Amino acid sequence: MATLTTQHMGVTLKNPLILGACNLSNNLDKLKEAEKAGVAAVVYRSLFEEQIQLEDNDLSNQLEAYDERNAEMINLFPKIEHGGPKEHIHNLKQVVEGLSIPVFASLNAVYKESWVEYALQLEAAGVAGLELNFFSVPRDFDKSGHDVILQQIEFLKAVKAAVKIPVSVKLSPFYTNVLKTIKDMDAAGADAFILFNRLFEPDIDVEAEKHVSPWNLSTHSDHRLSIRYIGLTHGNLNASVAANNGIYEGIDIVKMILAGASAVEAVSTFYHNGVGYAAEMLKELEEWMDRKNYDSIEAFRGTLSSKSINDPFVYKRAQYIDMLLKSEEHFNAVI
Repeated sequence: MATLTTQHMGVTLKNPLILGACNLSNNLDKLKEAEKAGVAAVVYRSLFEEQIQLEDNDLSNQLEAYDERNAEMINLFPKIEHGGPKEHIHNLKQVVEGLSIPVFASLNAVYKESWVEYALQLEAAGVAGLELNFFSVPRDFDKSGHDVILQQIEFLKAVKAAVKIPVSVKLSPFYTNVLKTIKDMDAAGADAFILFNRLFEPDIDVEAEKHVSPWNLSTHSDHRLSIRYIGLTHGNLNASVAANNGIYEGIDIVKMILAGASAVEAVSTFYHNGVGYAAEMLKELEEWMDRKNYDSIEAFRGTLSSKSINDPFVYKRAQYIDMLLKSEEHFNAVI
């Protein structure tokens, strides 16, 4: 019987399957069902500082609308302090106390001071680790990409200096050289990387002539980008690396571990198939390991990484040209 134990950001997990950050974590019963089905850890949904600020502004506007209707009503709706992250932290504590598996927190803040402040509050909730949800939507014509990266590294260092729990970084692939960014963040002390973040993409309803927010689930093929960069980073970092995006089946977990991942974060498959599907994914992973005579995750982790194979072009752009040429040869042979 294969042993599925693995290490993610310095935390021992009973297997590599993590329920990633999503709204499923709002439902403790769902999380308990996922735990029963075998998931090794849960990432609680992200705390977004921008959302807190928007809610705070909206609440203030609602209250101020009644400020001076007339002299007798001036205190009808007195100003109150917005709850901010308090509800989020309260719910997170309930999840930590309600599950026996590790719970990780996820954070996306704006200012260095708030990154540190919220990180400390999340740590105090009893989480096993903290995931920094790094992304920067281009909206400033004058800010260079290099400045964005330097700022994110500054945030990472500040959080690492403030908390005692391990800290991972969840990145998008939209860096000019994501490998350099990962290397610099590794040097700054990141305990793990999650590749890659799935960002909100706006859409337009042409009949209603308005913007809409589509349900942005991943597709099965999305995991290929993670394979490329996990394969390139394995053996080159102090931090561990987890895969995210397009993890639907147990065989997808196998692929990521072969490339060098220590764990995977899955979300979309649980929306499609239910959280109980974790049991099927783990069964498929275990059956593959038994069939291949691997007794542990470490026995095959990274065996198909860039460092472990003879073909230097598998993970590099030049291989794409080779694939095109082979496809053309195959097409000509067929016709």
